[in-house]
Amino acid sequence: MNNRDMSENVEKFTGRVAAYVEYRERYDPAVVLPLLRDWCGLQPEWTVADVGAGTGMLSDVFLAGGNRVIAVEPNDEMRQACSELHEGHAQLSLLDGTAESTGLEDASVEMVSVGRALHWFDIELAMREFRRVLKPNGWIAVIAFSRAKDGREENEAYEEFLRPFTVNGLGTHVQYSKYERFRDLFAEGEFRHEEIPGEIQMGWDALRGLTLSLSHAPLPETPEFGAFEEALQKYFARQEKNGFVTLATRYWISAGRFGRPS
Repeated sequence: MNNRDMSENVEKFTGRVAAYVEYRERYDPAVVLPLLRDWCGLQPEWTVADVGAGTGMLSDVFLAGGNRVIAVEPNDEMRQACSELHEGHAQLSLLDGTAESTGLEDASVEMVSVGRALHWFDIELAMREFRRVLKPNGWIAVIAFSRAKDGREENEAYEEFLRPFTVNGLGTHVQYSKYERFRDLFAEGEFRHEEIPGEIQMGWDALRGLTLSLSHAPLPETPEFGAFEEALQKYFARQEKNGFVTLATRYWISAGRFGRPS
């Protein structure tokens, strides 16, 4: 990934923050924290660097567990929203940084967390940076929660609706191969993984808001937006039952650490 690609990735969510804050799926501390405590020995005393923190949705999980959180986010609008949403929260601080250059001090955190952002990273550079900032035997946790690739007709039809608006028409899931490769990074260390299925129901407003928060969606001021919204309305009309579309969801939770614990 070159510098231009990395710069473009930083701006993917400019103009989408309001929809992101209101409509994106939230992480549930009751789902995430017990696993990380069991796998990693997560303690409230740990400092967690939430990299690619966005508006702080994953940060909120660790704050709920009593952790000090350093939210690292390169997008100005996302970082500002995170600051406003957490105003006065003494346990959270913000850094303008990327996964490849966080701005964190050497060996300064017990855990690096990543939410729905891993696919935007240059994995090799990011892992080198995470090694640098982690304390000895520190953990990297990746927690993704959103609609599943399959599992319901509604999911598959939604993917087909989005496909024409993705890069080269390849669909939304091509870039997610980085999550599937995550295990390979810890061949000489430790790795834990669990997937938890579920469902979410959305009326028109929620579906539209969620869709507008996606990086693939044309912004309202672009010429493509009219056709995009019309296609979304047709999708909703075909798939809704009693005013709601039901999508299969999935938690994808992994944690790993390099080398062998001492």
